Amino acid sequence: MPGDSPSARSPVPGRRPTLWRMATCEVCGNSYGMTFEVHAQGAVHVFDCFSCAIHRMAPICEHCRVQIIGQGVEADGHWYCGAHCARAEGKTGIVDRV
Repeated sequence: MPGDSPSARSPVPGRRPTLWRMATCEVCGNSYGMTFEVHAQGAVHVFDCFSCAIHRMAPICEHCRVQIIGQGVEADGHWYCGAHCARAEGKTGIVDRV
């Protein structure tokens, strides 16, 4: 792996060394030692925060275009943020549960 020599892993003077490799968020490009991976549909995604993960991964309501970060509603292969938007698109028999 390029840059994997002992000299490349040496800490920068004046910086606190980390015990893990830095990874880069695929949304914002931030290099961060505490990134996390999301494994979904056979792909691996790397993020530095939940907001970047939501930005990349959350489905979008096909009626109002908001990102769905809650339960959402799936009807006939289409995603909606709730029953109201699904009904506005002509889907029937869908109710919100509270």
